[in-house]
Amino acid sequence: MRKIHLSLILFLIFQLLILNGQWSMVSAQITTPLVSNIKTLQVKLNGEWGEPPVMLYGGSSFIEISFDDLQHSFVRYEYNIIHCNADWTESDLIPSEYMDGFNGQRIEDYIVSMNTTMEYNHYSFRIPNNEVQLKLPGNYRIDIINDDNDDELVAQAFFSILEPHVSIRMEVSGNTDIDTWDSHQQLDFTVNYLGYHVQNPIEDFYPVIMQNRRWDNCVTDIRPTYMRNGELVYTHNKKLIFEGGNEYRRFEILDEYVPTMRVFSMSYHAPYYHATLFDDNRRQRYLFDKDQDGRYWIRNGKNVENDSESDYFYTHFRLVTPPIAGGDIYLNGDLTNGLLTEDNRLTYNTIDHCYEIVKPLKQGSYNYQYLFLYDGETAGSTIPVEGSFYQTENEYWIYIYNRPFGERYDKLVGFQRIIYPQNK
Repeated sequence: MRKIHLSLILFLIFQLLILNGQWSMVSAQITTPLVSNIKTLQVKLNGEWGEPPVMLYGGSSFIEISFDDLQHSFVRYEYNIIHCNADWTESDLIPSEYMDGFNGQRIEDYIVSMNTTMEYNHYSFRIPNNEVQLKLPGNYRIDIINDDNDDELVAQAFFSILEPHVSIRMEVSGNTDIDTWDSHQQLDFTVNYLGYHVQNPIEDFYPVIMQNRRWDNCVTDIRPTYMRNGELVYTHNKKLIFEGGNEYRRFEILDEYVPTMRVFSMSYHAPYYHATLFDDNRRQRYLFDKDQDGRYWIRNGKNVENDSESDYFYTHFRLVTPPIAGGDIYLNGDLTNGLLTEDNRLTYNTIDHCYEIVKPLKQGSYNYQYLFLYDGETAGSTIPVEGSFYQTENEYWIYIYNRPFGERYDKLVGFQRIIYPQNK
């Protein structure tokens, strides 16, 4: 009965998201909590901040997954590991084919928060570990289960294992096929597969291209422009033209008493602290800043015991502008897991003439931006609020997948990232 119950929940979740037009099939890999008490879900390579969650097959790397549970009382959480195809649907493999060990492993490591107004337990675990080792390259999904509540699915986390068989050369330019040094960036790349046997290179490789870890505007289902000497060349493809956007906005909430970077005021309204940011405005020109391309870094003012002694502040965002017709505005960045969902949509305050949203955020340094989602679209646009400029620094990732002849799963055979422009 539990398996039937869980499958029905998963089916309804994904059907709802697809009907709302928020996730395509490939973007169902967004690492995100699925219940309100789970916060600050992070996936790190070797515990390092900012690294792509891509392990090298056969290497000594590990993936660290952590989250906070605002229930504060101890909960028996378990995790299941699922091997996925290139589009993040479940592969046909059974667990014994892709892992040594068993699903249903208990998350044993947790820390109780100390000296915080919002109490929580901080859980963490690593893959691989003494109980579980992974045997195949490709995509993996981690389902985090509440064993105390009828195997409730509370969060999902995603990562990949790379078995490098191809190399990737990437180039980004502001001189695009739709404008010249104006508002967009065009990505061209070449896949070199010499020494790796494939029957039909044009059909057998499956690229996925991302800008700043965003899945709403990721690019899939593209074909190479031409082949040459063991290479696939992807160039002058309009699907590979991205809005340049603007540099991410930044703020820090480090101290419960002293306003820090871009914080207008700190206040206490029992039982929690509130951080009110300076008002934002629509941008009409490019604004240089050394941002972190949408990431956040958890830390407190003392930078001590950041995981367990950093408090949560209700953080108030205000975008001062007349209402913009034809769509909605969403808070975007890793702080919202990149989800353009109702929880991250700003509402308009007709008295103060501004868009508003309040998010409980753990102390730290944050990047964010405002995306405008036009009615009927699934990819957000920076143009109405942030503007779009060719000189903006952006980070691009390319995944290359292949299903070898006779196999029942997709391998990740190439991965590359580039930051453009590189001289910033």
